[in-house]
Amino acid sequence: MVKLGIISDTHITKDDEPNLVVTLINQLKEVFEGVDEIIHAGDVCEPFFLEDLKKIAPIRCVKSDLDEITGLETFIKFHVENYNIGVIHKKPDNLEDFFKRNNLHILIFGHTHQPLITGTPYNTLLINPGSPTKPKAPIPKRGFEKPISRPSVITLKIDEDNILSTFIINIKKT
Repeated sequence: MVKLGIISDTHITKDDEPNLVVTLINQLKEVFEGVDEIIHAGDVCEPFFLEDLKKIAPIRCVKSDLDEITGLETFIKFHVENYNIGVIHKKPDNLEDFFKRNNLHILIFGHTHQPLITGTPYNTLLINPGSPTKPKAPIPKRGFEKPISRPSVITLKIDEDNILSTFIINIKKT
């Protein structure tokens, strides 16, 4: 079994209140306990936060337009069990073509600050963990209560039979 902790859009800088960073890291230690790896879909902003995450688990991270971190790529692809997983900050416009061109089963992305786990018509999975620091509420839908924003991350498990289970985890506001 492989378990991934997925996070994006943390927007952490050295100008942030130190308690905010400590509180967030402590919550992430709890929700990402036992993960094999952390995947960050960009907008980390400064490298010190990646160093804090590395103390929880090994990390893979992509670069966004706001990241001031050298050595990060804008798109990465890796293989877990029977799945090809891609990570990018902003979801590509032509998803079907992007999935086919990169031979992906799962795409992890960020940018919207809204959590999402959804399948596509072409048998692939989209995952967006939202944001643990600057969440945005989903678009209101007629007939439903007004949505609220909640800080979030995601875990993804792939068991020995290659069955996926993925969960949105709401954390406390920092």
